[in-house]
Amino acid sequence: MNSSTLLSGALSGALSGDLPRSRVLAAMLIAIFVGLALAPFLFPGTRSLDVAAKVCVFILLVASYDLLLGYTGIVSFAHTMFFGIGGYGIAIAMSRLDPDWPSIAIGTVCAVAASLLLSFVVGLFSLRVKAIFFAMITLAVASFFGILASQLSTITGGEDGITFKVPEIMRPAYRLIEEPLAGTVVGGKVLTYYFIFVGATLLFLMLLRVVNSPFGRVLLAIRENDFRAEALGYRTVIYRTIANCLGAAVATMAGVFYALWLRYTGPNTTLDFSIMVDILLMVVIGGMGTMYGAVIGATLFVIAQNYLQDAMKAVSDAAASASLPLLPALFHPDRWLLWLGVLFVLSVYYFPFGVVGKLRVMAWNRR
Repeated sequence: MNSSTLLSGALSGALSGDLPRSRVLAAMLIAIFVGLALAPFLFPGTRSLDVAAKVCVFILLVASYDLLLGYTGIVSFAHTMFFGIGGYGIAIAMSRLDPDWPSIAIGTVCAVAASLLLSFVVGLFSLRVKAIFFAMITLAVASFFGILASQLSTITGGEDGITFKVPEIMRPAYRLIEEPLAGTVVGGKVLTYYFIFVGATLLFLMLLRVVNSPFGRVLLAIRENDFRAEALGYRTVIYRTIANCLGAAVATMAGVFYALWLRYTGPNTTLDFSIMVDILLMVVIGGMGTMYGAVIGATLFVIAQNYLQDAMKAVSDAAASASLPLLPALFHPDRWLLWLGVLFVLSVYYFPFGVVGKLRVMAWNRR
């Protein structure tokens, strides 16, 4: 057995046998992985590292939501609530206890336990109703939690949120190596980034294993025809509740990572309904029912969200210097949301099954 066969087998095992099935998709996934793995050295600078960390967090968050929407057919508007529970769990623990690793562990365990309990209760009592009613119930629960987080200022900090300290090794002033490595100072910020990158990667691979297991096949059967799955002997409510709890736990971990990166949490960073809309957009852009869609959708959306204004400013300035009519105003940076909406409409029109679905169909047609 040669080395290429061993490498192929190891890669297939790491991806739970769910290979990209498209050379273009494989190239995109490799480029994203390498870019994120080497982000501190390939894209030096505070802003680019912030974008890379946000991409890691949202890949995990979108993948956890796709487990519900894309694989199980559950439409939930409470996913940001579990994202917020992770952030507040860490923030409350770190602000009231010593800023060390045991406090991180306590905050994480308490946040995950609270999310599991809440998602179990919501799922058990709500998943028996039809999809639209379950969506409305989750929206009401998420709205109530957001109001609660804003009102309980003595615990959550209210609208101001909570700013907290982190262990010394994660602080920007910390230096692992005194001399720069490849032009990058390896300090607390870089170490925090790799903590998030490794954690998000491992949890993503765990979700990939789940959806490619017999349990994941049952979820797909429930999505396609829940009555037939019930007739075959599967208790659909139990499977949906487990999927709801698992998605909530992973979303909570994404909130933990995001809070540790920002060293802050508040209603606008984790609980805002606009974040829920962004998650839905990322799922649709990447492709529902495929974990790789979370990688593609989150990466494209976060990069567009952070750099589209810069690109538009460059176009606007170039058009103004060339004295072209209308274009400077049309591409003004303040109109970036308009163009983001246009890009979303075009992506839905040309990629109705998402980028991943389109690339796989194209690869299948070529074969």
